[in-house]
Amino acid sequence: MTHACGAVMTALRSRRSDDATWEDAAPQNRRERAMNEPAITLRRACVRDAADFARVMGDPEVYPGLMQLPFASEEVWQLRLADNNTPARHQDLALVAELDGQVVGNAGLHVAPQVRRRHCALLGISVSAPAQGRGVGSALMRAMCDYADQWAQILRIELTVFTDNTRAIGLYRKFGFEHEGTHRGYAMRHGAYADVHAMARWHPCPPAAPQRTSP
Repeated sequence: MTHACGAVMTALRSRRSDDATWEDAAPQNRRERAMNEPAITLRRACVRDAADFARVMGDPEVYPGLMQLPFASEEVWQLRLADNNTPARHQDLALVAELDGQVVGNAGLHVAPQVRRRHCALLGISVSAPAQGRGVGSALMRAMCDYADQWAQILRIELTVFTDNTRAIGLYRKFGFEHEGTHRGYAMRHGAYADVHAMARWHPCPPAAPQRTSP
């Protein structure tokens, strides 16, 4: 499966999560910062975003947290994004986040292909290094969870995150994800095999069919 953000991983740096800096600040500082920050705009990803995907995914501070490799290719991202927008992938959701008209992050929610796992979806998210700490991650996560809960009939969202990315793990816990296990030596990173945590979020209020009423 091709993921809109490249992998079911997180590119939020451990030392500076997307939202931890914001959440740790005093309330007054958060209010002042909110007044000065430009609005975050979310929209569906499209083929014309290929250059921005390559820029974000090619950032040395981003790709080690994903399953990406150095020297990201714009042409490869054109193909991936084109595939993401085919009718066969209509249940998937790939979003980009913009600040001041520039793409600074993306997220993808991808329904599991197996028939018996259609209630599950895989989540991937990444935020460019300069935009971290500005609420982009929370905006993307909120949109992904709302889509899964309210529209896509998804009961379970799954992801993996490197075990030392404590800030990103905190962001996930904020949105209801729980630790389910650890994969040892899951991926090569900076010349060494690194572990990841498997995390998942269950629908907070699974929908039910309406009760029948007497005619």
